Amino acid sequence: MKYYLSILLVFLTFITANAQFDTQKHQGEIVDPVEWTGKIEKKSENNYQFILEADIEEEWHIYSQNTPEGGPLPLWFNYLDSGNGYQLKGKTKESESKRQYSELFEVDEVYFEKEATFKQDIVITDENLSVIKMELKYQVCKEVCIGEEYYVIFDIKKDLVKIIQNYDDFSTYGTSPKKEEKQPEIKEENTKKIAEDVGENEEEKGLITIFFLAFIAGFAALLTPCVFPMIPMTVGFFTKQSKDRSKGIKNALLYGFFIVIIYVLLGTIVTAIFGADALNALSTNVTFNIVFFILLVIFAASFLGAFEIMLPNSWANKVDRQADRGGVIGIFFMALALAIVSFSCTGPIVGTLLVEAASKGGLAPIIGMLGFSLAIAIPFALFAMFPGWMNTLPKSGGWLNTVKVVLGFLELALAFKFLSNADLVLQAHILEREIFLAIWIAIFGALAFYLFGKIKLPHDSPINHISVGRLGLGLLILSFTIYLIPGLWGAPLKMISGFTPPLNYSEAPYGVGNRKVGVASTAAKSDFPDHAKLGPHDILTFTDYEKGVEYAKEKDLPILLDFTGYACINCRKMEERVWSEPQILGKLKKELVLISLYVDAKEKLPEDERYTSKTTGKRIRTIGNKWSDFQIKNYGANAQPYYIILNHDEEMLNSPIGYTPDIEEYEAWLNEGIDNFK
Repeated sequence: MKYYLSILLVFLTFITANAQFDTQKHQGEIVDPVEWTGKIEKKSENNYQFILEADIEEEWHIYSQNTPEGGPLPLWFNYLDSGNGYQLKGKTKESESKRQYSELFEVDEVYFEKEATFKQDIVITDENLSVIKMELKYQVCKEVCIGEEYYVIFDIKKDLVKIIQNYDDFSTYGTSPKKEEKQPEIKEENTKKIAEDVGENEEEKGLITIFFLAFIAGFAALLTPCVFPMIPMTVGFFTKQSKDRSKGIKNALLYGFFIVIIYVLLGTIVTAIFGADALNALSTNVTFNIVFFILLVIFAASFLGAFEIMLPNSWANKVDRQADRGGVIGIFFMALALAIVSFSCTGPIVGTLLVEAASKGGLAPIIGMLGFSLAIAIPFALFAMFPGWMNTLPKSGGWLNTVKVVLGFLELALAFKFLSNADLVLQAHILEREIFLAIWIAIFGALAFYLFGKIKLPHDSPINHISVGRLGLGLLILSFTIYLIPGLWGAPLKMISGFTPPLNYSEAPYGVGNRKVGVASTAAKSDFPDHAKLGPHDILTFTDYEKGVEYAKEKDLPILLDFTGYACINCRKMEERVWSEPQILGKLKKELVLISLYVDAKEKLPEDERYTSKTTGKRIRTIGNKWSDFQIKNYGANAQPYYIILNHDEEMLNSPIGYTPDIEEYEAWLNEGIDNFK
């Protein structure tokens, strides 16, 4: 009894944790994660198809031209002089994309991973036309987002496609014989390639986390009525069957090995049937989220005692007969018998684990089953090797059913997360934040009352008193329930951030009876500087570099230069999860002057301020182009978010950093810059 409390607490963390491993920083480097190629296919005399193919680096993605308004920056094709010598036949066709709801943008993100193909049908109306030009713009994201722009030349006569970055070469192609003879490079080598191990550390950490969470889930399954009582039965078998101690140890290890093999095989089958990444794509699908919700509700009902999920008895009988054969074959079938007989308890946990792991894609189901099976196999093997340890085990009893019921409540709470995902994608506003929290408060409140002995379920044993461990767990659950209650009135509930619907997906986005705080609450209007605005959390923010520098000199404060984007997901994560912390927010409001330069701003520059970048060769036509070129030229980076602390001479006070979700690390970086300024 005394052992299961800590295991259940950690398993609760497995259900409610929202771990993220966004650790890769792109500092001081120009990143170029997409390679483009193109070709021309002639369909008939005057009909052509232009094809562009994108090779996207691992873990990066570009957004579709069909991305909804208000979301990330979509892919944009601009065929110049369309209607003058040629006609576009329909819209550009895309290869299969993925779709996932974004809580930050409140729309579906439509995007491509690894590769993408785009096809545009063209009808030539002027037989003398030989060259068609197109501008290509898009945003590529991972932990940072990068706005890219290329110039594409389709030379029909030469059956040649050129994809270049130099605007001068693009604008003069086809008009100057010298330019035509000069073969521009497909892509200028003015960027640094991403290291081959980009993302490998993050993927490795994700798999390690899945392994350990699955390991904890395996221990939880061990403490259920279907598995725990089988430990002494197994020990008794090996004690009787083994002629000497060394033979017993060998058989026990073999037994544990076969348990692992059986469960890992299950994970391998799931991966092989659905593909390494298929379930990852399905995890954002409305239908499958609803299916997962129904499955978890069924699993929860089974754990709570409504019915038992069991495999056919005939399977167990056949396997038992094979186990009686002895030898290696017999030991294998003993392990298989354990998996079948205990299925009514382990099945719901394994099912939940496979849903969660498979939604990560890749090898996650296999790694998850490896962790789960090791947690079950190790105790069985150890007790079979050292039978004397059996005396230290608590006796079977009603506490085993308590473990099962607690897991049932946790499964029920997790089920509503999947239903919430479907609701968010549909924007149905059925399961808004307040309703979701009300359901969780009811579930965890009922769990607390159950642990206090106030609620009885079908398979519970009569209890005259509750143990100290059960009381402690009940108090913990009750505390968590009370923590959730202020969320009904707008509290952020950062402990479960990512599990609840976002604050703005709510009946009262700013809390009951509250509304957005205005300018007057932060500074008197007469003191409010020109060219400034209130940014995130009402931080005084400049979007004009020169005006921000002037204000910093006037107030004798260092400058925090923030290269950001309206459609930058991790920029919003930094603002919502890091900048909102009091120790960070105080510095941003009082000890620094924030200059936020949006590299995807669409406002056009006046004609006399437009130019061709000497650094990249791109045509600078918008304010966003200007700040992107400014970042590349002065700091050799093109990723966002990107933070730099400057003095009044516009010199860096410490090393720039990118996406930094660790609050202490970001605070230390701010303190270093501020101290160096002083």
